[in-house]
Amino acid sequence: MHYKGKYNVFEPNQIRTYPLSTRSSKVTLDDLVFPSDVDNLTLDLPDRASRDIRIVARAVVSARKAAQPVVFFTGAHLIKNGFGPLLAELVNRRFITLVAGNGSTAIHDFELALAGKTSEDVPNALGKGMFGMACEFAYINCALSLGSECGLGYGESLGKMICDEDFRDKVFAAAASDNSPRNFLHPETSVLAACYQNDVPFTVHVGIGTDVTDQHPSFDGRAKGGCSAVDFFIYTNEITKCTDGGVLLNIGSAVTGPEVLLKAAAMAANTGKAPNKIITADFDLRVHKPQEMNDESSQCYYFRDQKSIVTRIPKAFAGTGFYIQANLKQSFPLLYKEIMASSRGSIL
Repeated sequence: MHYKGKYNVFEPNQIRTYPLSTRSSKVTLDDLVFPSDVDNLTLDLPDRASRDIRIVARAVVSARKAAQPVVFFTGAHLIKNGFGPLLAELVNRRFITLVAGNGSTAIHDFELALAGKTSEDVPNALGKGMFGMACEFAYINCALSLGSECGLGYGESLGKMICDEDFRDKVFAAAASDNSPRNFLHPETSVLAACYQNDVPFTVHVGIGTDVTDQHPSFDGRAKGGCSAVDFFIYTNEITKCTDGGVLLNIGSAVTGPEVLLKAAAMAANTGKAPNKIITADFDLRVHKPQEMNDESSQCYYFRDQKSIVTRIPKAFAGTGFYIQANLKQSFPLLYKEIMASSRGSIL
């Protein structure tokens, strides 16, 4: 960044970093849930949540059998809670046609693929000035810079870094420090990798200053914004395929997921490809009061996920919206199990 205006700016070259291998992380490979682990989980959800999850799971399978889109937007906590391998398996089995997330979703997936651990102890690191300062975040920034030069999106650039040796070598040659790993040790845990290998888009929807990657001297705002802009149009193109139905899932994203879908649906409708008879489902913990969605004096009015995913979007396009109120540590594994049961585990 070469600023030539009249204000003082922070100089990122003064930032101190450290190797990721030396960082204490709260989530390791032992905390991940793989498909073989699901039957050993104790899942105890409210009856309504369980019923609605079964309905949504059947809708996912039906949509894919009819060659309709299934779009999965997730916040970072699904990855942090260890469920990336289950999401990757749904991608591998073609139950999902597009995965989307925010910047931290991709960062946690990247850390697990690279080093087999993620989720920094923020309170401990923040006071020391070390929060988010692992030097390996330069890999993400460099991948985006190279991806931008190649005209790629955000998710595709990171997936390519994990899966494409030539691209990865270019990133590492430009960004690796002396103590940095020169390979991804656990790509089997990565949703980014699963999507890249299966030609399923993983779109990443970001802001500037919202992610730890932005703290580093390697940060390239033009590349980050440009690659994410490409992803937004990839995402919107997928929504234009919902003219005969489809399933749109939002897992734990309170603002970004709902807002991205709202804009993409408006764009699709504007160009004559409006979603039609879609199924939407929002998974979150908060109480849902549908009678207050139009009451600006109620706090519920300002819950973007409930208002857009469950109410406004399905209502506008002759669809049906579901709200799954439950801890995603319970709800997502059950969704996975029900999808597998409804399809008998087949690859579509």
